[in-house]
Amino acid sequence: MFKAIFTNSFGILISRILGFVRDLLTASALGANIYSDIFFIAFKLPNLFRRLFAEGAFTQVFIPAFARTRHKAVFSVNIFFVFVSIILLITLLVNLLPALFTKAIAVGFTHKTIEIAAPYVAINFWYLPLIFSVTFLSGMLQYKNHFATTAFSTALLNLSLIGALLLSHNKEESEIIYYLSIGVVVGGILQLIAHIIAIYNMGLMKLLFGGVKYLSVKSKIIKKDIQKFRRHFFPAMWGNSTAQVSAFLDTFLASFLATGSISYLYYANRIFQLPLALFAIATSIALFPKIARYLKNNDEAKAKENLKKAFWFLTFVLTASTIGGIILSREITWLLFQRGAFTTSDTANTTAVLQMYMIGLLPFGLQKLFVLWLYAKEMQMQAAKIATLSLGVYVVMALSFISPFGVAGLALASTLGGLVSFIFTIRTFGLSNFMEIIRSKYTIYLLIGAILFTFILLALKSFVEPFIFS
Repeated sequence: MFKAIFTNSFGILISRILGFVRDLLTASALGANIYSDIFFIAFKLPNLFRRLFAEGAFTQVFIPAFARTRHKAVFSVNIFFVFVSIILLITLLVNLLPALFTKAIAVGFTHKTIEIAAPYVAINFWYLPLIFSVTFLSGMLQYKNHFATTAFSTALLNLSLIGALLLSHNKEESEIIYYLSIGVVVGGILQLIAHIIAIYNMGLMKLLFGGVKYLSVKSKIIKKDIQKFRRHFFPAMWGNSTAQVSAFLDTFLASFLATGSISYLYYANRIFQLPLALFAIATSIALFPKIARYLKNNDEAKAKENLKKAFWFLTFVLTASTIGGIILSREITWLLFQRGAFTTSDTANTTAVLQMYMIGLLPFGLQKLFVLWLYAKEMQMQAAKIATLSLGVYVVMALSFISPFGVAGLALASTLGGLVSFIFTIRTFGLSNFMEIIRSKYTIYLLIGAILFTFILLALKSFVEPFIFS
């Protein structure tokens, strides 16, 4: 398990380092203004649909279903054709009516700004069918315990965007956004090519060709498998998408605030997502196929044993990340972004948002771990109900906090929504099961370590701060 976690973490780390280089160059070229807001809007829309139709929801339903079916070739090809057809239809609609979709995610934008942003939204949306294809292939690779391609291929998108930024150096801001939008599509193509090569090397290409060949002949045989997949997919999609709906609402509400607010959310969230992806997401990706297999074979003891190991690993690293992220938030933001068009004021605003996000890192990360148990046990409906409750809390808190706290209030609302999701996920998992996990000698080690680490970082901050911000 830990070998797979390390593979995922290292691949994500490489991608995130390149992502920060990309963000550094983006912040330097565009700063935090209307043009950066336009690009982040254009890139956010396909990412919203990507997370709705692909990634979490798809993988969490597809892997158990793929493991269970006796007709893997026909089943997988059928699922792919259905989903890619829907996604291509949505992509065509966005390209026909880009202004309408742009306005839907950024109502606060003026008519002129929406007109400027719409063509970029249309270009960026072609990333969606590409990345769904990547997600489909990565699900098959994960079933075969191959994680490296998916983990490292995300770096290709960042390399493509870095190349776009370098090629557009010293050009007008509107041209820079155009280059970036093309870079998004090129990055998706590169990711798809990498996964096709991996599928071929793993000997899965014959399975896919066989599925295409016998699809019309054997489609009736997999009817029950397909119906069960659909029955589980839609609750899973909603359960996984509430975080993205929350991000959508963040952008929607931030578009009514001062110019640059969308960018502050984006930059702060990028930092917050590093430990979340590096540890929580990497661990959950590695753990899920194993947990699904154990539960399928009625070996709950081994499933819980693996879950416990992953829990303590995540708890230690996410606690350290939370303490470091809160205490050193200003220094981290300054180091990564404050140069070129990114000003001291931008650093201060991004720091405030980052601190609110970091408060929720531990519950967000652990929730991703425990919700896998629900999906592996095919409790998608329960997970969807929890997600709905979490989203409702977020909406109430966001509307309450936006006036007194501005853009930082939106991040705090997101954190509180995540906390509610964690609490109810543990309740569904079983409080007695959870107490079994945390009743350990590691609890006291965690408390002592957290106190010592806090004092060390506070001392370090008091030492370096005068030299940085004098």
